[in-house]
Amino acid sequence: MQERLQKIIARAGIASRRHAEQLILSGQVRVNGHVVTELGTKADAAQDRIEAAGRVVKEQERRVYLVLNKPPEIVSSMADPEGRKTLKNCLRGFPERVYPVGNLEYTASGLVFLTNDGDLAAEMLKHWGELEQVYLVKVKGILTLEELERLGKEIGVRMKTVRQPDATRRRARPGGQARNYWYEVRMRDTKKDEMRNVLFREGHPIEKLQRIGLASLTVESVPLGRYRVLDAKEIAALQRIGHRQGTRKKESETQRQRDRREE
Repeated sequence: MQERLQKIIARAGIASRRHAEQLILSGQVRVNGHVVTELGTKADAAQDRIEAAGRVVKEQERRVYLVLNKPPEIVSSMADPEGRKTLKNCLRGFPERVYPVGNLEYTASGLVFLTNDGDLAAEMLKHWGELEQVYLVKVKGILTLEELERLGKEIGVRMKTVRQPDATRRRARPGGQARNYWYEVRMRDTKKDEMRNVLFREGHPIEKLQRIGLASLTVESVPLGRYRVLDAKEIAALQRIGHRQGTRKKESETQRQRDRREE
């Protein structure tokens, strides 16, 4: 069956679909010995010899899905031109090649989803701005309940105080009051910069950021710097993302059309 090259390459686990497009444009993909540089080119993985970045594309590679608990000061990619530690340092000994879906900033810690399923990765990235992410945020000073409600409304997120992950009696003030609190924030990815700017303006700059949830995934029970393989139920929940978001988008468009007719 003829399919776009970037889709075949991504499904084989050689690169994400976006990276596969870059490989094609840079002349690193061959079909039956001929260099291909056009993104619309199609091929049949069952009959054509396809090479990408020096590797022969093989169909039916085992699909793997991982949740990794990224330590801070680790680049959220598999390679870094500056020579900093990457996710590959946390995956030593893992046999399959996997790639992170989305990004988690260098100084932050927490959940990173990795897979070699290019179709699922592309579907998640397509709806990335609509996926809920859950963060633990540590700020300078303490936010009052009134501030949590007011700033949460301004930013467009839900904020609440949580038990401090690394609190100890030694670090607490006399009387048991800790110097800094952690807050749970539920938001879409597009709100992160706005949250950072608003908190800085209010005199509570973010000191630490930890992602503990992404869509249906959680980093709970995964030690820092380690990973776990998702089970069948978790994979199925991720694969329903595209369908759910597509349904919501269709419902929203239908409602907008009704509203315009009523006007």
